[in-house]
Amino acid sequence: MADPKGFLTTGREVAQTRPVGERVKDWNEVYVPGSLLPIISKQAGRCMDCGIPFCHNGCPLGNLIPEWNDYAYREDWSAASERLHATNNFPEFTGRLCPAPCESACVLGINQPAVTIKNVEVSIIDKAWDNGDVTPQPPERLSGKTVAVIGSGPAGLAAAQQLTRAGHTVAVFERADRIGGLLRYGIPEFKMEKSHINRRIEQMRAEGTKFRTEVEIGKDIDAAKLRRRYDAVVIAAGATVSRDLPVPGRELNGVHFAMEYLPLANKVQEGDLTVSPITAEGKHVVVIGGGDTGADCVGTAHRQGAASVTQLEIMPQPGEERNANQPWPTFPMLYKVTSAHEEGGERVYSVSTTHFEGDEDGNVQALHLIEVEFKDGKLEQKAGTERVIPAQLVTLAMGFTGTDQANGLVQQFGLELDERGNVARDDDYATNVDGVYVAGDAGRGQSLIVWAIAEGRSAARGVDRFLTGTSALHAPIRPTDRSLTV
Repeated sequence: MADPKGFLTTGREVAQTRPVGERVKDWNEVYVPGSLLPIISKQAGRCMDCGIPFCHNGCPLGNLIPEWNDYAYREDWSAASERLHATNNFPEFTGRLCPAPCESACVLGINQPAVTIKNVEVSIIDKAWDNGDVTPQPPERLSGKTVAVIGSGPAGLAAAQQLTRAGHTVAVFERADRIGGLLRYGIPEFKMEKSHINRRIEQMRAEGTKFRTEVEIGKDIDAAKLRRRYDAVVIAAGATVSRDLPVPGRELNGVHFAMEYLPLANKVQEGDLTVSPITAEGKHVVVIGGGDTGADCVGTAHRQGAASVTQLEIMPQPGEERNANQPWPTFPMLYKVTSAHEEGGERVYSVSTTHFEGDEDGNVQALHLIEVEFKDGKLEQKAGTERVIPAQLVTLAMGFTGTDQANGLVQQFGLELDERGNVARDDDYATNVDGVYVAGDAGRGQSLIVWAIAEGRSAARGVDRFLTGTSALHAPIRPTDRSLTV
């Protein structure tokens, strides 16, 4: 145990954010560079080294959290990095983007603020990169087997890295012009600078993984032909079909899916565009959807110079403390103030959009909404609560409904779907097509980055067993595993 009294003598401290007036003028990450290192060792010392560390239950990767907390407390950064990488291919991604269900399950969190596991994690990996502890790990010998991975999000990258290190020749196919999937174009730069993706890609290239961008399987390459060309295929195409809002006025100019809006802002930061074709500058912006993607739209609109930003959520406002029906160690639904919300704007709960109103040129100008409430498990509108708010740019951030079927990938492979429209798979992540596996949101449905990496690692084990008859790869979860809930 690191510090036997750490959780008694040290209070919780988290990463410092830069002043709002400063950070909304640029697209750099919101945190003060280097602010964690002076405090992180003591924060890691708050870990209790529990007899049963429930943080393991909260994390689908099975991260060895007490172990790397102990190393971080002792400032043995190399050992901490080794323990961190033992279960997680990309801790710099999860340390920045994961909502940290491990902290919700922290035993200390029963009656005190939980250990800052996420901050410790990102400190370890950033220090590891600075110290040169993150190096390519090419296989000692090649198996002679080939694997195609469709999709370069966290699930696809994790599967590809695991399979490459197992000795297989792996090619990753990505339909966008850069590798990274939603990490690249769905996550704004202020949440994670894309240099973190770039250096991981270079590590993977040095290990032997091949990357093919601007290739969409189903359109540019027939899926069945791809299967014949490779010994195995991993589908990690994500759940990229956005949930729509079929109300009058949806067709007006200025009403966009979040995944139409956010990628263009990221392309500006990549240097591909000077100004985004969809910009919030000088406009009244409404974001429909109260989740993380909605918050990303809010922060992006602030940086583009929106006149106002309003975020709408159909559900009631969560409380700031756990509800009795969401006890420890489950992941609670709490009122969350992200860095984007700190920067301004209004959040409106328990409302539903009835229709959009446009001008004579077909541009959206206003949004009509009404208050709603749940009665007997049903959502009902409250009469007399209608109102109109200005809206010259609307982004729909209401989640995703499944994997893309319009490109023909599902049909060309002949894949079976489950009752939710996801690609069906067995306990080894294998689909109904011999040699074709599925990992991440394409099989699980919309989920968290930490689950995507866990799925990629687990599917890689299934593929490795299919190709060689056995596997020593780590498989942290089963396809049927779910988050720790009531």
